[in-house]
Amino acid sequence: MAKLDVRAFGVALGVAWGGAMFVLGVIDIFTVWGDAFGAVMATCYLGYSPTLVGSIIGGLWGFCDAGIGGVVFAWLYNKLAK
Repeated sequence: MAKLDVRAFGVALGVAWGGAMFVLGVIDIFTVWGDAFGAVMATCYLGYSPTLVGSIIGGLWGFCDAGIGGVVFAWLYNKLAK
């Protein structure tokens, strides 16, 4: 069974989710697509809103949130795969 690189998995997941949160915020500035999801994420990530600054804040929150989650997931996977 292959082991996961804990740090790389955390960074990869953080970049993917943080990027998605940033892109969603930017799209939400110009369209109404994603309004409901953005409203839910605004309750989780303080400062997240459909503005450029809010999108950056959401991207940073998303990076930290998913990065920590990815590290925990990869660590747990490696422990259980033994």
